[in-house]
Amino acid sequence: MKKQMLLSAIALAVSVQVGAAAPEKAADVVKPQAVQSQAALWASHVMSRYHYKATPLDDAMSEKIFDRYFKSLDGEKLFFVQADVDQFASMRSKMDDAIMSENLTVPFAIYNLYQQRFNERIGYARELLKTKFDFSQDESYQIDREKAEWPKTEAEVKDLWRKRVKNDWLRLKLAGKDDKAIRETLDKRYENYLSRSRKLNNEDVFQIFMNAYAMSIEPHTNYLGPRAAENFDIAMRLSLEGIGAQLQQRDDYTVVREVVPGSPAALSGKLKVGDRIVGVAQGESGSFTDVVGWRIDDVVQQIRGAKDSVVRLQILPADAGPDGKLAQLSLVRKKISMEEQAAKKSILEVRDGNAKRRVGVISLPTFYLDFEARRRGDKDYKSATRDVARLLAELKKEKVDNVLIDLRNNGGGSLTEAVELTGLFIDKGPVVQQRNAQGKVEVESDTNAGLAWDGPVGVLINRSSASASEIFAAALQDYGRGLVIGEPSFGKGTVQTLVNLDRYSQGDKPRYGELKMTVAQFFRINGGTTQLRGVTPDISLPSMSDPESFGESSYDNALPWVAIKPAVYIPAGELKDIVPMLDKKHEARVAKDKDFQYLAEDIALVKKQRKDNTISLNETVRRKERDQQEARAKLREARLLSLVASPDDPVLIPDAKEALNKAISAKPANANAKAARQVAAVKGALRTDDGLQADERGLSAELDAEKAAKAAKDVLLNEAVHILADEVGLLKTDTRLASRVLPYAADVGK
Repeated sequence: MKKQMLLSAIALAVSVQVGAAAPEKAADVVKPQAVQSQAALWASHVMSRYHYKATPLDDAMSEKIFDRYFKSLDGEKLFFVQADVDQFASMRSKMDDAIMSENLTVPFAIYNLYQQRFNERIGYARELLKTKFDFSQDESYQIDREKAEWPKTEAEVKDLWRKRVKNDWLRLKLAGKDDKAIRETLDKRYENYLSRSRKLNNEDVFQIFMNAYAMSIEPHTNYLGPRAAENFDIAMRLSLEGIGAQLQQRDDYTVVREVVPGSPAALSGKLKVGDRIVGVAQGESGSFTDVVGWRIDDVVQQIRGAKDSVVRLQILPADAGPDGKLAQLSLVRKKISMEEQAAKKSILEVRDGNAKRRVGVISLPTFYLDFEARRRGDKDYKSATRDVARLLAELKKEKVDNVLIDLRNNGGGSLTEAVELTGLFIDKGPVVQQRNAQGKVEVESDTNAGLAWDGPVGVLINRSSASASEIFAAALQDYGRGLVIGEPSFGKGTVQTLVNLDRYSQGDKPRYGELKMTVAQFFRINGGTTQLRGVTPDISLPSMSDPESFGESSYDNALPWVAIKPAVYIPAGELKDIVPMLDKKHEARVAKDKDFQYLAEDIALVKKQRKDNTISLNETVRRKERDQQEARAKLREARLLSLVASPDDPVLIPDAKEALNKAISAKPANANAKAARQVAAVKGALRTDDGLQADERGLSAELDAEKAAKAAKDVLLNEAVHILADEVGLLKTDTRLASRVLPYAADVGK
């Protein structure tokens, strides 16, 4: 009872202080709901008992939650001052009491103080825009303040903001903007910061606090509110029921960013990229709700709905002014497949002397699976393995010599899919081991006889390849089945499961959300784990990643690397002889490759900036740096454009069906269209800093830049394809080597 009174007293004192000092346009004070306090209590029971690293909710955990919560709100230490943190010091060991007593007033009071400080700092930044900056001074701005101390005084935090605004101003000045345009751009930017901040509600605050708790146990445990849980499910099954439009927030408008081909929105022919949705109505006769100024997830919630139901939209066309004539559109919701996240294939052809090697590339952004459709027995349920198997069959018919599975930036997904995908490349056998909290080890195996692809295979990974990606890459590496190329992977070797907290609620309506909770740890079939260390590639490619700031090793509470007894398995091949030969060819090739030298320069520059962690605010210094950057860009542009038809580059072989469809629908093109696109791609890839944020550029400019970046040369992919082409050459000329690498595909040398 005394603890409860203390919690309430501190919260009351803080709320009085916040209320007294709050600026005129401050956001409303956010308060916890009773259902959130109940959800926190039930979540604590589950995590303290059933987590793989079960940790009691006590004073020690309370201190971790306290520190992580402040870090979650103000990681760069730009809003709070030390006195703000100190006023809650008595609560540092009482976050556990707040949860156990179902009294979250203090965590919410901390957030409300943060919101006040946010308003004050942004208000000060806008006031600074009325002043003049002296860019002849020799001072600098700290780029990353995550490891910095809290500012001690108001004067110190104001000086931080003065330097931040000065840097924003200087970036725009160097990009050629005049003072009036700079002032308008930055004032609008800071106003947008405030606008977005004001839209945060108690569900957002509760989720931030609960994740501070969940991630204090272990980095990959998360709390998902009801809406976040729904979005997670959509991402896993790659489908939803709606109209098929990708939306984004621009100022106060919800803007159409992309229209999904074949969707209701696309088939209507009436919804265009850049159109602004200003009203949404349900059914044939429902009244319109004005959604201008709404959060984008609230607008999306209005537009999504049951299959075959009607939604009506009020549209302000892309080319209309703010007072332009509105259009109305009625659409019938359908099941929408998110094909941009599905597996895709391409074929790249490489010259090898007089021979040509064809390498099939399968890009897999995530290990997706529609669990519910599979459980129901739906014939066409969405699955990464099924899609890759289909693509492999097509590549077989197209007579590729080697296959590369591109898992760069694939953060994982379904464990089932990782196991079954591995099964496409091995006959039968264990794929991964799991150890639960009780120490019991289970082996997940491929039980389907036969292979979808029995030829050579490679896996391309980077630091963002995690979880299921690491299971797949590690299994192929342990079996000697395929070459792993790239940089060391993320190092996430833990298993999460979803726990629906509504099972503990008294009513029928979902209220509590879900826990994505770590319940086991992955181990390779060789006994080691992918945890912390990730998968080490057989052949390394350059990396810009910093293990101290990204990847499992960057977490202060990551589980350690350990090993268990290996599983019983029979290697499918032996790569130890061929890897040094391929690595030697790789090193010789990149030593002469100008693109790799450019990449090495970029990496060295990024690492230097990361180490220095400061940027000059002197205009002369910055102009010199910018001039050097532009000179490098012009040299590269000339180099890249001169090599448009370089015989050393892999050639993309067009897909027959896709080429036919394009030919049917294509408009007559002039002879220089291809060259023009390549020029645009190069310029887009080498674009210098314009000082703007993404939503400050025109939508068409942003989309064009993205297309240009995608069209630009992928140096790492090209080199991985060269390595696999080299492998084919070696296997075809050395039957002894071929029999060791691919003993079940002896015809590879023919």
